[in-house]
Amino acid sequence: MGRIKRIGVLTSGGDAPGMNAAIRAVVRTAIFNGCEAYGIFGGYQGLIEGDIKRLKSNDVSNIIQRGGTILKSARSMEFRTPEGRTKAAQMLAEHKIDALVVIGGDGSFTGAKLLIQEHDIPVVGIPGTIDNDLYGTDSTIGYDTAVNTAVEAVDKIKDTASAHNRLFFVEVMGRDAGFIALRTAIATGAEAVLVPEVETDLTDLEHFIEKDYNPKTSSGIVIVAEGEKSGGAYSIAEKVAQKHPEYDIRVSVLGHMQRGGSPSQFDRVLASQLGAAAVDALMDDQKSIMLGIMNKEIVHVPFNKTIKHTKNLNPELLNLVRILSI
Repeated sequence: MGRIKRIGVLTSGGDAPGMNAAIRAVVRTAIFNGCEAYGIFGGYQGLIEGDIKRLKSNDVSNIIQRGGTILKSARSMEFRTPEGRTKAAQMLAEHKIDALVVIGGDGSFTGAKLLIQEHDIPVVGIPGTIDNDLYGTDSTIGYDTAVNTAVEAVDKIKDTASAHNRLFFVEVMGRDAGFIALRTAIATGAEAVLVPEVETDLTDLEHFIEKDYNPKTSSGIVIVAEGEKSGGAYSIAEKVAQKHPEYDIRVSVLGHMQRGGSPSQFDRVLASQLGAAAVDALMDDQKSIMLGIMNKEIVHVPFNKTIKHTKNLNPELLNLVRILSI
């Protein structure tokens, strides 16, 4: 292929703190390499509609500390069709964009892979999702910030739980993955954690409640991932309340607050590293890969692998929750 002169960048799927830092790194690294950078607004749908603008260095000034994404994000049903992807490819050609950086999750990378297969457009991905569920990288952009946000919130909930001897069920994000829930549980000293990867057995929870929880002198925190198969925090709290009506039980759902806020220094640095590496990969004629980080080293992971494989929870951390809750 010929030398890349114009690089487009878009954010897709759910927003994650640190996406702006990645955008900044892509734009400035492209310019450093003598290329023009183009921001695509509104994800794949914005690409189809041609919502594209050239970005210069000052356009990405003062955004590294901001949550969300200046390029906005949207889910596109049209891009899931061959006709939609053809329109997207035509828009890239119309703007003379030679290559594309996609910041998002596995759904975003699935779309990118199809765009490459059908139209031979060089695309590389940057893992941007708070769930940390992408195979091939130790951490995704936004995960560290989301866990820090959850931990701060649970610490405050623990204060009121202690003041009133209450048992709190706190629901965190992670519909299909329990990474946020597990790390939050360990960091906050929770009594139990329920995650979608592990079939829920309320026996352990019942054991804690019946053995260690005294409604007159105790407080407790149970972390529940939103996708937990028993129905989430409200459903589990209701089951416990039915069996133990004497307990003062409360539910707190942290929800989308975990997506927002200023990214942590870890996410800012990670996003900057991966954004720069994405441009370097394109300049090196790479395509159909995700840039990840493993053992503190930047790695290239084929889209095929990160889409196909599942990232597993660390069983040692799951066991640690049980050990430390006695």
